[in-house]
Amino acid sequence: MAHRVLLIGDNQFPLAAILADGGFEAEVVSCRACDWSVASREQRPSSWDLFVATLFESTPQWANLFQSIASHTTRPPVLAVLREGTAAQLFRGVARSADDFIVWSAERQAELRERVARLLGKGENAQSISERLTDSVAISRLVGQDARFVDAIAKIPVVARSRVPVLIQGETGTGKELCARAVHHMSPRRHFPFIPVDCAALPDHLLENELFGHVRGAFTDAHRDQAGLVAMAEGGTLFLDEIDSLPLPVQAKLLRLIAEHTYKPLGANRFAAANIRIVAAGNRSLDEMVRQQRFRSDLFFRLNVLQLYLPALRHRRGDIPLLARHFVERACGEAGTGRKTLVPAALDALVRAEWPGNVRELYNVIQRAVVFCDGPAILPHHISLSGEPPADSPDEDTGGGFRAARERTVRAFERAYIEELLRKHHGNVTRSAAEARKDRRVFGRMMKRYHIDRVVFETH
Repeated sequence: MAHRVLLIGDNQFPLAAILADGGFEAEVVSCRACDWSVASREQRPSSWDLFVATLFESTPQWANLFQSIASHTTRPPVLAVLREGTAAQLFRGVARSADDFIVWSAERQAELRERVARLLGKGENAQSISERLTDSVAISRLVGQDARFVDAIAKIPVVARSRVPVLIQGETGTGKELCARAVHHMSPRRHFPFIPVDCAALPDHLLENELFGHVRGAFTDAHRDQAGLVAMAEGGTLFLDEIDSLPLPVQAKLLRLIAEHTYKPLGANRFAAANIRIVAAGNRSLDEMVRQQRFRSDLFFRLNVLQLYLPALRHRRGDIPLLARHFVERACGEAGTGRKTLVPAALDALVRAEWPGNVRELYNVIQRAVVFCDGPAILPHHISLSGEPPADSPDEDTGGGFRAARERTVRAFERAYIEELLRKHHGNVTRSAAEARKDRRVFGRMMKRYHIDRVVFETH
């Protein structure tokens, strides 16, 4: 006797026919409200061996479906069929309520039948749904089709299974932290903390304390023991961003941490064990820094076991339309606006831009465009590059022009002021921030905003 399968939702793909070819008896229930109770009333759950929820649209309706599924203690297994590019939030909803899932494409017909058979007690076990969902979510934000980019992303699952350090290199804004998080979430350490450290944002004299912590009495204000970021990452991953900013004394102590898996908190009289994995990232060539004796060669060789390189956005211009559309959908969802689309002329402007801030800058530009665009179409005058406000539309008066001119003057002053301070202090960010009477982290963010690299001023 053939197993009976109920397809819930609009059958946008010929799933019923595919399942019928596999020997299953399939029927479709059009459930526009995506409400499990509707399907339960129309068809008795006991009459079916499996429910297949076809969730091709990422709308609030899917939440109602999963809430209804969770409320039923006696029900058949549930298979969720999702579309390519499904939002991470929908993946998490599936993980809580469905028994398995598949991301649909026409080439996966055989796999669909295999998953149905597995849920019906036939076939062999495969990777658990939670593991596959975690992998899908980890990779979902790394968008691109360029061969060099795809080659780097394809290495992530292999790199994640290893225990050795990972070095991720690429310019600022290319997605190094997203890549590091994907490595962590696809690794056996996924259930333990992922602790990011912005090495450039921490003053040199505080960096060691932040990393390794201290014991009571280590210095004047050390009134109690304090764990460092290494201890917080126990069992998980310590992500050292902008590792090329580490001072040489801290590099030496980091070398011991990697080589011997031990460290010593400030003021302690014994070493502590560390069960962590190091993932490091830098936007400058560590090879060149080693030759200049500004980065320890032994630390570089310890870190450079597994390397991932993310190309600059200007080197994969073919991905810009894909990324732009992805970011528009994401920004519209975050802003709660209606759907917006980029007109061809706006896309062309994005493709021709140089993108010194890479993918991060592109996302910022798209966010601004979504905010300033009143209608459903994002036009060229909604696109503002290099931090400039959107250009005036042809129908606006000169008020916008005055504001734009004022903003350009302010930005020109800020950039010149920051560069002059860095030139005066030979690239020392801490001293430059102190003279500007700015917090070092705030000063560092201002440098990033204007794409100012302190290395340019270190030898002047």
